[in-house]
Amino acid sequence: MNIAIAGGTGFVGTALTHYLISKGHTVFILTRNVNNKKEQHPNLHYVKWLSPDSTPEAELTSIDAIVNLAGESINSGRWTTERKKRILASRINATEKVVNLISSLPKKPEVLVNASAIGIYGTSLDETFTESSKRVGSDFLATTVHTWEKEAQKAEDHGVRTVLARFGIILGEREGALPRMVLPYKMFIGGTIASGQQWLSWVHIQDVVRMIEFAITQESIQGPLNITTPEPKRMKDFGKTIGAVIGRPHWLPVPSFALRLLLGEMSTLVVDGQKVLPTKIQQMGYRFLYENLEEALENILKT
Repeated sequence: MNIAIAGGTGFVGTALTHYLISKGHTVFILTRNVNNKKEQHPNLHYVKWLSPDSTPEAELTSIDAIVNLAGESINSGRWTTERKKRILASRINATEKVVNLISSLPKKPEVLVNASAIGIYGTSLDETFTESSKRVGSDFLATTVHTWEKEAQKAEDHGVRTVLARFGIILGEREGALPRMVLPYKMFIGGTIASGQQWLSWVHIQDVVRMIEFAITQESIQGPLNITTPEPKRMKDFGKTIGAVIGRPHWLPVPSFALRLLLGEMSTLVVDGQKVLPTKIQQMGYRFLYENLEEALENILKT
C-alpha cells in the first residue's frame, strides 16, 4: 500500500515508518523541508507540504491511506495559557490541512487514521472506558481531543473512512513518558506518584505501529479506536514493576501537591488517569505482542 504520514519524524511516526516499510508498504512523509531529508530506502519518499510552493497532491496521486500524527507535544513544558493555545492550534491546523489535501486529491485515500488520545474520556479512579463510552471530560485535554476529533471527521465528507486513534501512554526506549518515569528508579529515588491509585493505560510502541497498520487494512474499523493494552495498571503497581525489572527499590513517594506545584495543570498527566480498554480492536481479532507490563518493560529496558 501507499501510505502518507503527517508528523512522520516524531516518536510514533519514526517507528511507524520503519515498521510499514518492513512490511512492504511505500511511505510518503509529508514535511515542510525536503532539502534536509535523505531517502534511505527505495520505499521511503519525502513530500513537501505546508509551504507556499508545495503541491503535495501532484506527488500523492495514488495514496491508499493517510496517517496524521502532527501536533505539538503535550508533555514538554508547563501548560501556560499561550502554550495551551499552541497545543490546540497545532492539532486543528494540521488536521485541517490533511482534510484539505484529501479534498484536492482526484483519487481519495481509502482511510485516514488520525491521532487522538484517551484523554477525551476525562479522568476517573473507578470508571472503565471503551470505544462505546460517550463521556467527554471537561478538562483541557478532553476538550482539546474532542475538538481535534471533530476536525478529523470532516474527512468523512469526502467518502474517506476515518479512524480516531486514541493513544494511551506509549512506552518506548528513548522517547515518550517511560524514560522520565524510569530515571528516578535509576537514581534509587523511585516511588509512588501521588495516591498511586490513578490508572495508567499504557501500550508498547511495537503494538502501536501494528495497531495502526491493522486499522488501515481492516475496512470495518471506523471511528474511535483505543490504542492501549488490555491490562492497564494503577500507578503504584506500574512503579513497582519498573523497580522490579531494573532491580531498583520502590520507596520514595512523590505527593500530588508537589507535582501540581511543580507542573501546574500539566500534572494531570501523572496525578490523574483513566482505565481504558481496547475493546474494538480485540473484537476484530488483533493479537497483542505485549499485554503484560513486566514483559513489555523487559523488552524495552533490557534490550
